Amino acid sequence: MEEKLKQHSINLIKVVLFGPESTGKTTLSRQLARHYNTVWAPEYAREYLQDKWNTERKTCEKKDLIPIAEGQMHLENSLAKKADKVLICDTDLLETKVYSEEYYGGFVDAKLDEAALKNSYDIYFLTYIDTPWEEDDLRDRPELREEMFNAFKNSLEKNNKPYILLEGDKETRLKKAISIIDNLISKSTDLYAYSDTLIDLDFHFMHQNTDTNNFMY
Repeated sequence: MEEKLKQHSINLIKVVLFGPESTGKTTLSRQLARHYNTVWAPEYAREYLQDKWNTERKTCEKKDLIPIAEGQMHLENSLAKKADKVLICDTDLLETKVYSEEYYGGFVDAKLDEAALKNSYDIYFLTYIDTPWEEDDLRDRPELREEMFNAFKNSLEKNNKPYILLEGDKETRLKKAISIIDNLISKSTDLYAYSDTLIDLDFHFMHQNTDTNNFMY
């Protein structure tokens, strides 16, 4: 596998928020990170594509997918070292693969395809489209939300990824996610705990950049 797309091995509960744009993934990522006093890996694509739009007035192109995937894995692997038992990922490479397939007529770079299927997570939370659409520079296809949701759902099922559907309001989603993660933690042993090396247990969370405006699809 391409080294820059490879997931580093570390004993954490790895959670992915997975689904179409504007379905509450970033909000829930932040809530879960706060609840577990850990860190969350934002969507690198958001920063990358917003900069592309600001400087070139261009949206995502095929040539951008590998740099986006590499940036995402760099974020995930770096932040995993600062996580406390649980790492919350606002996206993963399988999501990038879905977008590639849907926007470019089924095209997926072979390196991205391989990494998306080999990288492993304990649970995917599939976020439903019962959230208000919020428009911005990068979001599009509001009329195709159901079609995009089905593409994400089908990808999880086709590739045998463990997932739970999250729907309803923010509180309902959060409670369900916490219940699932708590169960995973209870069944795990010797989880990596960054807080073991800290005097102030809040240090690693408080100093994470939580400006999510730069990290959402």
